[in-house]
Amino acid sequence: MGAEDIRHSPSPAVDAREQAARERMDIVVVGHVDHGKSTVIGRLLADTGSLPEGKLDHVRAMCAKNARPFEYAFLLDALKAEQAQGITIDTARCFFKTPARDYIIHDAPGHVEFLKNMVTGASRAEAALLLIDAHEGVQENSKRHGYILSLLGIRQVAVLLNKMDLVGWRQDAFEAVRDEYAAFLAHLGVRPATYIPVSAREGANIAEPAAEMPWYDGPTVLGQLDAFRRLSLAEDRRPFRMPVQDVYKFTAEGDDRRIVAGTVESGRLSVGDEVVFLPSGKRSHVRSLEVLQGEPPTSVGAEEAVGFTLTTQIYARSGELVVRADEAPPRIARRFSANLFWLGRAPLVRGKRYGLKLGAAHVPVELVRVTNVLDASELTSVAGAQQIERHEVGECVFETTRPIAFDLTDELEKTARFVIVDGFEIAGCGVILREAAEEASLLEQHVQRRERTWERGGVTAYERHVRSGHAGKAVVFVGPTDECVPLARALERRLFERGFQTYYLGPKTAVGGLDDASGTRGALEREANLRHLGELARVMTDAGLLFVTALDGVDAYDLEALRILNAPNELFVVASASADNALEAHVVLGHTGADESLERVIGSLGEAGVIGDYSI
Repeated sequence: MGAEDIRHSPSPAVDAREQAARERMDIVVVGHVDHGKSTVIGRLLADTGSLPEGKLDHVRAMCAKNARPFEYAFLLDALKAEQAQGITIDTARCFFKTPARDYIIHDAPGHVEFLKNMVTGASRAEAALLLIDAHEGVQENSKRHGYILSLLGIRQVAVLLNKMDLVGWRQDAFEAVRDEYAAFLAHLGVRPATYIPVSAREGANIAEPAAEMPWYDGPTVLGQLDAFRRLSLAEDRRPFRMPVQDVYKFTAEGDDRRIVAGTVESGRLSVGDEVVFLPSGKRSHVRSLEVLQGEPPTSVGAEEAVGFTLTTQIYARSGELVVRADEAPPRIARRFSANLFWLGRAPLVRGKRYGLKLGAAHVPVELVRVTNVLDASELTSVAGAQQIERHEVGECVFETTRPIAFDLTDELEKTARFVIVDGFEIAGCGVILREAAEEASLLEQHVQRRERTWERGGVTAYERHVRSGHAGKAVVFVGPTDECVPLARALERRLFERGFQTYYLGPKTAVGGLDDASGTRGALEREANLRHLGELARVMTDAGLLFVTALDGVDAYDLEALRILNAPNELFVVASASADNALEAHVVLGHTGADESLERVIGSLGEAGVIGDYSI
């Protein structure tokens, strides 16, 4: 257990198809450490008969053997490391069911050191149970957890005031804690469905009403869970959103399908719908929906994992957001304002590159500025902060290295949620509030600073131009390596033989690993490689060289970044017909012979003034 799933096996008499058709809901349980989360879950498992046969007796025997009093929490906290520390250190999942539906319930750790695990547990939940010890009262982490739930857009919340037996089952004790916490949540826009007085250890108001508290006439915990609405069912009526997880290409036995795969976050998609891939803006129509087994459907909805083919082949990247052309589009921007809860050990600071994960997209991101910092426990705002410390909440402006597609949190929560990764760890979670005002990008600001401090020698660019017969330029071939590298190398040789100053740098040397951009680390390394190439091009072209290289797997945003980094010198692009069809290139090479392609490139270089009056 602990790291294992505690599953309830359905009776053999239950028809498998009925079982598969039953409604399912994800619930997260949060609260301050030792306020009784695991005990509540243990009671839910036991009181609904959802434990594997013999499990309860096994745990009781284990406690007797070790001379420890039995606790329902031990049903979840069975890992040795967890029992040794006495706290839940990871998010344990368990399964149980009521006559109304099946549940996946996540026990999120309450200790302050494991808040990021709590974020992981809450990220897919549709509702939450938030526990507060009625005897100990509202704690700082109780407030942090309430804020995280509001950031994640979880609006269906029931607050359980646990350990009522320790306050003599008194109504006034219940109401005092309830009123204090309700006032706090009201500032966050979170209004719980109910406050339930419980004693998880005694089973009071968990599955059955508590005789000890006749003054309470509200629902039990199980009753409230069944009363929560299945929000994902309403997602079908919202605009279609599907992050592209991957694109699969089949070649065996004449199969030429390219299947775009992902999980539908909201809305519906049908065969024949026109779809747009964002932020690239590429369009096509759905030719077919694909499944691993069974008859292919004609329509799919929220939470369904799906693959589909297109009527026209386009180059789609993983991480793009697929939308329907006939519905309201998301926002596309590089800068946005967001509310962020910071979990990293080191503070969030300007000038450092982090990873942003939004849907399936992994892109580098930087902090532009901190608008204000909010004390999550007191809800007081502090203006003028330059960074965000651990466990603080802030409204910030961020900038990604390339545009991303997103919705605002008050429009479509799922595609407004993101996490910030620092190194290999989740360091923050947040929601996008709005697009930020257009300003000079961080990359453009870097180039402006670089040019102001550029130390030049005694030879001017004009003198180099006169001697070489050309200004320094960068020539980038874009497309499959086997097509572009031979042409780029041949161009260097042809120009050199005619007396031009030229230098070719191969893609492995220039940007090794550019295509491997999977995950946040891959995205960060990819952007770092591109930036290194752009800075190198700036030096080469300032020296008056015709700098030639070849790249595969780049798009228009990559080329724009290279143009900015190479400024004030020019960048000349040569794209093969096999390259990304969204590229805006000076020259597009068709399927011609190598000599003819090279002549076209050289001719175009001459027309563009890259090599003066050079003629073939």
